[in-house]
Amino acid sequence: MVTREEILKIATLSKLFVSEDELTKLTSDMEQVIAFADTINSAEDSTTEFDNINNLSNVLREDEIVPSIDRDKILCNARDTDDGHFLVKKRA
Repeated sequence: MVTREEILKIATLSKLFVSEDELTKLTSDMEQVIAFADTINSAEDSTTEFDNINNLSNVLREDEIVPSIDRDKILCNARDTDDGHFLVKKRA
């Protein structure tokens, strides 16, 4: 069973404000989600083989080198560049 305190703790960790009206609804909704997950977990799956049920396989292509836009043209409007790369400011 999901308690109101657990919902408030999750909201606090998520830095969300939850009003009293929302708290009741969220508690009920979370309880339903967990009940659904429990139903899925209790389903028997030991008798059915699910691996490749549609007989599909990955279709992979070979990598091909194709022409691209010239590096100097890409970097011509950049504010700061160094040795063919964009320079970006480090955020603190």
